[in-house]
Amino acid sequence: MSKRYRIAGALAALAALLALPALAAVDDPSIGVGVSGHAKQAITITAGPSGLPNGFAIWWMDRSTYLSNGGVWPSDVTAEMGAAEFTGAPTLNTFGGQFTTFKLAPNQSIVVEIGDLMQETGVSGTIDELSYGEQYYFTAFGLDENGNAASNLSVTVSGTTTASTNCTYTQGYWKNHEELWPSLSVTLGSVVYTAAESDAILEQEVAGNGLVSLAHQLIAAKLNIDNGADPTAAAAAIASADAMIGALVVPPIGGGYLHPSVTSSLTQTLDDYNNGITGPGHCGNVPVEQRTWGGVKALYR
Repeated sequence: MSKRYRIAGALAALAALLALPALAAVDDPSIGVGVSGHAKQAITITAGPSGLPNGFAIWWMDRSTYLSNGGVWPSDVTAEMGAAEFTGAPTLNTFGGQFTTFKLAPNQSIVVEIGDLMQETGVSGTIDELSYGEQYYFTAFGLDENGNAASNLSVTVSGTTTASTNCTYTQGYWKNHEELWPSLSVTLGSVVYTAAESDAILEQEVAGNGLVSLAHQLIAAKLNIDNGADPTAAAAAIASADAMIGALVVPPIGGGYLHPSVTSSLTQTLDDYNNGITGPGHCGNVPVEQRTWGGVKALYR
């Protein structure tokens, strides 16, 4: 068992056994599931009376892994599960600026999107998209100032990602399947980008630039529409995004910048469209790249 993920209950039991004072702990967080997309699951974390002053961690397993483990969480992260720590400040999924930090005050809540962490800030751990049409189980716990567990595990909740056939793909899919793009160019604002330039934009880290995160979802939405997806649910957001971007040139092609607080709402709307939460729904199952916990343990950015 690594130091990083020792559960507070086990530490307290060991301290009692040695006749030492138990370590200070925060109250267990509450956890709930929200809307499901084709590659993501919204999770609401609510702090207890003590708050979560150092952030929190979320673990998840797919159904077969969870059941094969007897419906019991391991004492540490395994290669078969996902795990992420939320300790900094989000700039991608802020829901219109509603959320500004993962360090929660007493009884404060925040929504995070497991499976949509590739471009999020303040997070370390598993950043892959979730598999499509799969049931997942989730639990959470508070962290101390050293990144160790400071509470017991929350209750376990489950959610199922969508698996439909009509028909959008996520920006992660388009980034990894340039050979399947239906268009030779993509227009963002008033600037036309070649397919190679658009793919370079999808590869660009957000790094706190709302223009990049908005461009990621706008590229995916336009490719989905060019690929035959019904544009109705995204049309207004696409028009607003193009108007907001205007003549700005998106990195790494140019040096354009927009603050995430300005772009967050439109980015979320387009992300929901690309994930199949709104609009015609997501296309059939496609493979997702797998990463080991050790390979993504450091902060993504």
